[in-house]
Amino acid sequence: MQDPRNLLKPLALDALYITRPENVRYLTGFPHPEDAQVLITEEGGFLLTDPRYPEAAEESRLPAKVLKREEKEALLKTLRGRVGFEAEHLPYAALERLRELAPAEWVPTRGVVERLRLKKTPEEVAAIRKAQALAEEALDHALALLKPGVREREVALEVEYFLKKRGAEGAAFPPIVASGKRGALPHAGASEKPLGEGELVTLDLGAKVAGYHSDMTRTVALGRVEGELKRAYAAVLWALERALEALGPGRSGKEVDALAREALKEFGLDRYFVHSLGHGVGLAVHEGPSLSPYAEDVLEPGMVVTVEPGVYLPGLGGVRIEELVLITESGVELLSRFPREWREV
Repeated sequence: MQDPRNLLKPLALDALYITRPENVRYLTGFPHPEDAQVLITEEGGFLLTDPRYPEAAEESRLPAKVLKREEKEALLKTLRGRVGFEAEHLPYAALERLRELAPAEWVPTRGVVERLRLKKTPEEVAAIRKAQALAEEALDHALALLKPGVREREVALEVEYFLKKRGAEGAAFPPIVASGKRGALPHAGASEKPLGEGELVTLDLGAKVAGYHSDMTRTVALGRVEGELKRAYAAVLWALERALEALGPGRSGKEVDALAREALKEFGLDRYFVHSLGHGVGLAVHEGPSLSPYAEDVLEPGMVVTVEPGVYLPGLGGVRIEELVLITESGVELLSRFPREWREV
């Protein structure tokens, strides 16, 4: 990690106040970033937290200040000049309080630390690999539970319990288990609906390890599936393959997203693809870079992204297949596994 003071000069700042938990954890390694902030001044970077965390100095890469409320406010009152804050995270009421405390010019900033987080270090990739390995185990556990009559929520709860039992901090997000007609809802939360014979079941899950996330989706058949759903599966698989072939350093997220949509258009199903092709994964399960029609991000080695084409047919069902991918110097490395036997339904 570079000297955090290097973040000040390009923005002509005298200080920078970091409040987004993912950015706090990135800069410090502190495992309770929701209860901490980072203050960067010309003297250096400091973790600010409260007396609930007396061990903060041992858990943070930056020097830690464990402060009572009045002590923290006294520190903030010393700020002068141009002080940056995270405009996309800091609540307005909190900003008003800072303005009351410190006679400084509070300057909105966007994406300062997020830009550093785009490319993962080998240590970050290792944590994502561990999270993905646990997600693979949880998927195998979930697949063994898929039987007619089992409720979606039962499967989702089993996934969360399994991940914690295996040592994850928890699930990366509430697992999606969407069966039958509910598969047409891209972000369907697991419901009380029982699984039915002849349905497709979409499982979207990930794990969290040392603050880092994984993310993958598989759509599987419960029994025999024919007709439009079988065709939709073939279309999504083709779109996934086209996107993965094109993915690599120097390509833009917009280009790769367009290729996936073109592949779906060959099946006449592109209008049923209603979200972006993918997103970055790291300390947040959704972060930069983006693979979407609006993304100008250019992919670079060290970035970790999802590739997740989908087709959602209202009243019938849906298909999504999502891979977790590391961009390398020469192309890509799949961090998720997709066994050959899953390539048909």
